[in-house]
Amino acid sequence: MGSKSAQKADRASSKRRERGRSIRSQVKTRIDSAEKLIAEGDLKAAKEAVAAAVSTLDKAAEKKVLHANNAARRKSRLLKKLNKAPAKPKAEPKPKAESKAKAESKAKAEAKAEKAEKAE
Repeated sequence: MGSKSAQKADRASSKRRERGRSIRSQVKTRIDSAEKLIAEGDLKAAKEAVAAAVSTLDKAAEKKVLHANNAARRKSRLLKKLNKAPAKPKAEPKPKAESKAKAESKAKAEAKAEKAEKAE
């Protein structure tokens, strides 16, 4: 291998990478869970999840696992999603589809009515 300093740099780099990996994973997990709650419309739980995600992002930036601007951008995007989210998306009533038999009988009745009018 290389010089002593290169070996030491390699060891240090490996340690930083391993330490950062778990922190980055936790950041991703917290952001994903917050986004999922926002999408579901559960705003109370989403606010708590967003707060946890923001805290984790701040810690990652503080430990230099993420660049400060990267953490700020992610927080901004997450909070923007939370603020735009509607509370509990209301289920729209589906228009009831007529059964095939009902539609056919309606068509027959209309045709019969037209025939009766023509005959008069």
